[in-house]
Amino acid sequence: MSSFYVHNFGCRATQADGAAVERDLLGRGLSRAPSAREAEVVVLNTCTVTAEADRDVRAAIRRVNRENPGCRILVTGCYAQRAPQELEAMPGVRWVVGNTHKHQIGEIVNISCHPERRATERTGVPSKPGVGLLGWGSEGARAEGPAVCHPERSEGPALTYVGDIFAHTELMAAPVFDGLGYDKTRPNLKIQDGCDNRCSFCIIPFVRGQSRSLRRDDVLREMDALVATGFREVVISGINLGRWGRDLAPASRFEDLVRAILGRTGVERLRLSSIEPMDWSDELIELVASSPRIAKHAHVPLQTGSDHVLRRMHRRYRPWHYEERVRKIRNAMPQAAIGADVMVGFPGETETEFEENRRFIASQPFTYLHVFTYSARPGTPAAAMPHQVAPEVKRERNRVLRELAAEKKTEFMKLLVGQTVSTITLSVIENGRTETLTDNYQKLWLEGEHAANRILEAQVRELSGDTLVGTVFQRFKDPITRSTDRPMY
Repeated sequence: MSSFYVHNFGCRATQADGAAVERDLLGRGLSRAPSAREAEVVVLNTCTVTAEADRDVRAAIRRVNRENPGCRILVTGCYAQRAPQELEAMPGVRWVVGNTHKHQIGEIVNISCHPERRATERTGVPSKPGVGLLGWGSEGARAEGPAVCHPERSEGPALTYVGDIFAHTELMAAPVFDGLGYDKTRPNLKIQDGCDNRCSFCIIPFVRGQSRSLRRDDVLREMDALVATGFREVVISGINLGRWGRDLAPASRFEDLVRAILGRTGVERLRLSSIEPMDWSDELIELVASSPRIAKHAHVPLQTGSDHVLRRMHRRYRPWHYEERVRKIRNAMPQAAIGADVMVGFPGETETEFEENRRFIASQPFTYLHVFTYSARPGTPAAAMPHQVAPEVKRERNRVLRELAAEKKTEFMKLLVGQTVSTITLSVIENGRTETLTDNYQKLWLEGEHAANRILEAQVRELSGDTLVGTVFQRFKDPITRSTDRPMY
């Protein structure tokens, strides 16, 4: 039996893709290795959203090849889709599989690991060395049919499987667990992939393709399976989550899917991942605010608070539109977590525009920010724009916004002291305390040791440094006071 190891880079969607690959490989009889050093096949599931992400992948390939020279490396994901020629030339890489063929990784690896199955499990004419399904290899030739892997050949060019991403219709979906390393808590289910927007800085549509949705019945089936397994909180995510259902026939709305999940599954807590500001409809805000089973958490990508920069980014809203949406969320949910992605150093960003951005962010009720530095992606309109911002200027602007984000986070945590919150236990226990994640997306350490995957009511007692500390409440009716909250010591 061959062993494999999957290393995921990047976002929740990439992690979900990696989980689907693992599920497929396990179903084909391969075994999961504890590390890349001990695996016969290492799958690197890549991100390409920034130049730094690309560097991380190349460094990982070199490290795996150095530490485990006998393994076969399969590089897949967004970097593999964008620039397969950069990856297939690297020592140790056996296969390069773009997002167009990621759903065939199990078949590709299984045939290589079991050559006797080649004749019965694959048909088609063998391709030239270095050429894969519907793709181009190092020789630049077009494959005439499905590639046949040659496991006996350890040297030679990598086999490349890359096709037209805009003709791609597959959507891989398998739950993936919390990226922070916690076990048995908060699985993430990807229900949408691809994006039909064309932001001038973003490579994602060109490596993930058009927006496509997991059908409602498939979403409900996956949710039922997670609930039956015992999970209490499930995160649903996508590349452009709020666009779920627009591509289905008949078309459906994201709000209707959320209602179906609440009405037809027993999930105790549903958390929504990032949703674009124009998709936070009044109806969705009301639904999240009114349901005790939906986490009070809204991640609303901003990118910048400068109107001029937003226009150059080709974003579909203006700062006042964004502010109106966020204010409605805050008014409907006074204790909700509200976060945003923000970018510094977009081409042509002047000091005046950056200051507009900083002031706008300071005026919004954010509880956290993900601050990114602009990174030029080959082939995007922004990469060819004039007046690229100097690296040292981008670093300083990043620092300013990160400090602002830290201030806002601290202000929000202070407001929670003395409040009762709902929180889910994670698997980390230190110094007689258990780490938990609150409904409104705050790390909270509870006194005492508590099993993972429990939703508890807790009182926030103090803010110790940058850490919230609390005590579990026991919910019951006292026969004398009729109180429903009693601290459990």
